[in-house]
Amino acid sequence: MTVRPEIKAVFFDLDGTLLPMDQSVFAKEYFKGIAGHIAPYGIAPQQMIDFTLAGTAAMVHNDGSQTNEQVFWRTFFKELGEEKEEIPEIAAEFYYDGFKALKAQTGENPLACEAVKTAHCNGRKVVLATNPVFPMVAQLERISWLGLSEKDFDLVTSFENSHYCKPNPDYYREICEKIGVAPENCLMVGNDEREDMKAASEAGLTCFLVTDYRIMSKHFVWTGERGSFEQVLHMLERL
Repeated sequence: MTVRPEIKAVFFDLDGTLLPMDQSVFAKEYFKGIAGHIAPYGIAPQQMIDFTLAGTAAMVHNDGSQTNEQVFWRTFFKELGEEKEEIPEIAAEFYYDGFKALKAQTGENPLACEAVKTAHCNGRKVVLATNPVFPMVAQLERISWLGLSEKDFDLVTSFENSHYCKPNPDYYREICEKIGVAPENCLMVGNDEREDMKAASEAGLTCFLVTDYRIMSKHFVWTGERGSFEQVLHMLERL
């Protein structure tokens, strides 16, 4: 195993890392679900998809001056051409109800709970470092499909509590500041070469690429540690 500094915190990506999924299929069903939920309130499905994508792009380019939630809705209403105060509340209804149906688009990972538990050993902090483009309710719903909950993590990133998104290295730096652990003492476990490996390593974190649902980058090739999720568990046991 590669020699690494003392690890005091472990960050886990969610989609494709802890939670098996084909992200393109999941995204397609997500957009279908939320667009259908909003349609009766005067926003056509394709408009809803377009406005949501515009809001997401704005979050990805967030400069840190506002939360991702603020950036998303500011952009959404700019695209819509008017501000409808009821829309965020209506969207929240979808996350508390219709979003649950998306579990059918994901797989099972019987090692997820054990990996998170093992990561906590020796007093280490554990972070769910999933891209904060969703509200907290959606983040917690997805981890519940694995038998996990908010109490299993020291921090769960969401669009309410984050000011950056992957692949901005500042996303990882903000987490390190929040949990009080230096980047060089943190380990990022993820499946995306650009969003997880490149961005986190640029922020100074040690990284491990999960290859089961690996997302490759055209412009960056991760040459560091990698392996299946089962190998992640073995690696954590040796920390």
